[in-house]
Amino acid sequence: MSARSIALIAVLGVLVLLVQQSFFIIDPTKQALVTQFGAIVGKPRTEPGIYLKIPLVQDVVRMEKRLLHIEAEEFELIAGDQKRLVVDAFARYRIVDPLKYYQATGNNEAVFRGQLSNLINGNIRRELGTVPLLAVLSERRGQLMKETTELVHKAALRDYGVEVVDVRIKRADLPQANSEAVFNRMKTQRQQEARQLRAEGDEENQRIRANADRERTVLLSEARRKAEVARGEGDATAIKVYADAFGRDPQFFAFYRSMEAYRQALAGAGTTMVLSPDSEFFRYFGSINGKPDEKK
Repeated sequence: MSARSIALIAVLGVLVLLVQQSFFIIDPTKQALVTQFGAIVGKPRTEPGIYLKIPLVQDVVRMEKRLLHIEAEEFELIAGDQKRLVVDAFARYRIVDPLKYYQATGNNEAVFRGQLSNLINGNIRRELGTVPLLAVLSERRGQLMKETTELVHKAALRDYGVEVVDVRIKRADLPQANSEAVFNRMKTQRQQEARQLRAEGDEENQRIRANADRERTVLLSEARRKAEVARGEGDATAIKVYADAFGRDPQFFAFYRSMEAYRQALAGAGTTMVLSPDSEFFRYFGSINGKPDEKK
């Protein structure tokens, strides 16, 4: 290959490189600035498409066009009622003025995020520092966040060309020491309530038991009274029946009582009795009518 051919190929390569360096593409998710020796040239390119630039002289600085998310640094503040609160917030934003954003941050995302985090925390501290803790934990919190978003948006748009869409509190808690104190206080209150309920339960238990014992005693006494009355009436009826029955035949009654006396006296094992044969106790042994035998 001759030197002329090599030179021609080199020239063609340089031309292709220059042509490639003369065009740049912006996709729908990006926007760009063209810089020349560090200075901004022309207007920001915010629409997708193919654009021209001077090769080897001008550079392209691309920036996000989409909605972005930032987690602010966790910090502690004092609410309007002098109660400490640990706040963890986040925000969503987008770059709407690439030129101002580049001038303020040099397209350094880490620098901008630190400045935006300070801006968010400062405005949250300003808003929540004027209201009591209860307002932060109630429905009023939404209005406070709306006002905070407005303040952050105005400052970010003015200083950085950034639109802040939303600022929200992800977490708002008491500091660890305060949380433990509140927990211990709540625990003590619950224990007091538990002791009170147990005492009331024991009192009610004693009252119910006392009433039950009293009713039991009354019922047993009434039952015993009725039983004694019924038993007395039964004994009276039995005595009357016996009296009526034995009154009809006194001799049979005497015989029956004597038989009962014999059964009780002689039924026991090993019973020993010393009586005279002509004793009144044995009068029915010789005669069924209890009289001596006249034949003798």
